[in-house]
Amino acid sequence: MSTRIESYSRAGLMFRVRDTGPLDGPVAVLLHGFPQTSSSWSGVAALLNDRGVRTVAPDQRGYSPEARPRGRLAYRSSELTADVVALLLEIGRPVHLVGHDWGARVAWSVAAEHPDLVASLTAVSVPHPAAFLRSMLTSDQALRSYYMAIFQPPLLPELLIRRRPGLFYGLLQKSGMTPEMLDDVRREIIDAGALTGALDWYRGLPFSSPKELTATVSVPTTLVWSDGDTALGRRGADLSHDYVTGRYRLEVLTGASHWIPDERAADLADIICDTAGLATGTN
Repeated sequence: MSTRIESYSRAGLMFRVRDTGPLDGPVAVLLHGFPQTSSSWSGVAALLNDRGVRTVAPDQRGYSPEARPRGRLAYRSSELTADVVALLLEIGRPVHLVGHDWGARVAWSVAAEHPDLVASLTAVSVPHPAAFLRSMLTSDQALRSYYMAIFQPPLLPELLIRRRPGLFYGLLQKSGMTPEMLDDVRREIIDAGALTGALDWYRGLPFSSPKELTATVSVPTTLVWSDGDTALGRRGADLSHDYVTGRYRLEVLTGASHWIPDERAADLADIICDTAGLATGTN
């Protein structure tokens, strides 16, 4: 597209978008995770823009003010995937898809189900969904993922977070978030009314279909994992290659926490360009 995308719609919902960089450049679509918005990609986007890459970063379902449907069924993975597919169709050409945390989970599904829309995939922190499930049975991943069960009851997690915000922020701080990042969570998630929608991504997990979980990816793919990630262990990262039939590599960042886009923006921008073939001048 030769014009900026400030928003797009699907199924009666309106999604906000940050569209920056040269309009005629190759397009990287950046998908955020929990509990962040598209602003978490600002550092990476600026670096990619400097290299001639156009970046398109949406605030996803539950985060955009006009895209907050009620009920956990509205947040099942098929809906999250369809939201991103609608954006890619609006862009109108294959994109270099990048996702962090929950954004990576969605990106795996989009790349597997719609390879015609995806030129390359860079998944950050979160392994292929089937590899993640296998890691739950063969490592300490189930213990690391205890919070997913805590988030399942309706309303109670929101009530606890609002009444005892220090506990929630303390857990995020232990995972590697800086005071500045915590301020962003407070402003963009808690104060902005996005908390329930953000938690509903976890509540929609039980409604994922087996096909969505096991579909393989054929496009060039890089999984970026950090050895300081308290939420995701190495096992899922090591298993992900079983679900990629195209060119694949695992990139391990040492000394980084879960919040790779914030902490290691330059390294991640390099990896995205290399995965996309942009480092050699191709797209």
